[in-house]
Amino acid sequence: MRILILHNAVAANAAPDERDVLDQVAAIAASLARLGHEPAALGCDLDLPDLGRNLQDAAPDLVFNLVESLGGEGRLIHVVPALLDALGVRYAGCPSEAMFTTSHKVLAKQLLVGAGLPTPAWYELRRDRLVAAGGGEGTPARCLVKSVWEDASLGMDDDAVVAAEPESLRAALAARAGRPGAPWFAEAFVDGREFNLSVLDGPDGPQVLPPAELTFVDYPPDKPRIVGYAAKWDAGSFEYSHTVRTFDLAPADAPLLARLREQSLACWDLFGLRGWARVDFRVDAAGEPWILEANANPCLSADAGFQAAVERAGLSFDDAVARILAAVPGA
Repeated sequence: MRILILHNAVAANAAPDERDVLDQVAAIAASLARLGHEPAALGCDLDLPDLGRNLQDAAPDLVFNLVESLGGEGRLIHVVPALLDALGVRYAGCPSEAMFTTSHKVLAKQLLVGAGLPTPAWYELRRDRLVAAGGGEGTPARCLVKSVWEDASLGMDDDAVVAAEPESLRAALAARAGRPGAPWFAEAFVDGREFNLSVLDGPDGPQVLPPAELTFVDYPPDKPRIVGYAAKWDAGSFEYSHTVRTFDLAPADAPLLARLREQSLACWDLFGLRGWARVDFRVDAAGEPWILEANANPCLSADAGFQAAVERAGLSFDDAVARILAAVPGA
């Protein structure tokens, strides 16, 4: 097939988290070529009529959608798959509805609560009034301030962990109003273990790949254990070198991992995910799991967690790409 890899246009001076999509494009293009397809790549921006013309000119048999934002706005992640739907172009990746509902973190949490799935409580600032929303049990000691729309842990650093007192939360949210990444919300901070569960489509339905735990090695006692921006993108930082992914989990974790797998599949069904996805969890001191978010387009670059989980499952990256393509409706 002629397969067009769509991605968000990347400026020459873009930050590392924005440039990462180009590594994904290279990995996907190489895999598609090995599978016997004819790959091409196209960056897109806010000029949707131009994108429509380019799609018509390219006439691909299929689009592989890697668009993470438009014009630097993560809130527009669903626009390109919505356009593809409107044009009748088949594409690999999650549908536009799944992109929208999972990328709006507060909406996703509301849907999780409605489905009876565990997610930490959260707080929003509405017209300068702090509003508490459903989710976890009890009153948290601390909260983590997060962007509603942006991924890549934008704005998440040690200062994003704040006391859960109303005045502290109100001040923290108000201070971030108008900054890149706005709007913001505060999520109850679960000070425990963190797990990523990657899910891959397959001939018999979604397969949960081996769970990965993100461990915080030699973190000082007073340093928040979070997978923030530095841990993901700043190669020279303490967080980057001391936040370590492991698949080597103790046999005693088997009951917990079974619950994480079950809840990952529940998220897959709830959000209507397709192709590939990842569900992120925190597990509290009592061993209870809490769903942080479902990621409808986790990174596919060679050093990312999804590829690591694929390899741990005994699959090749080409196996995974072939299964993603086979999951496209009408394939």
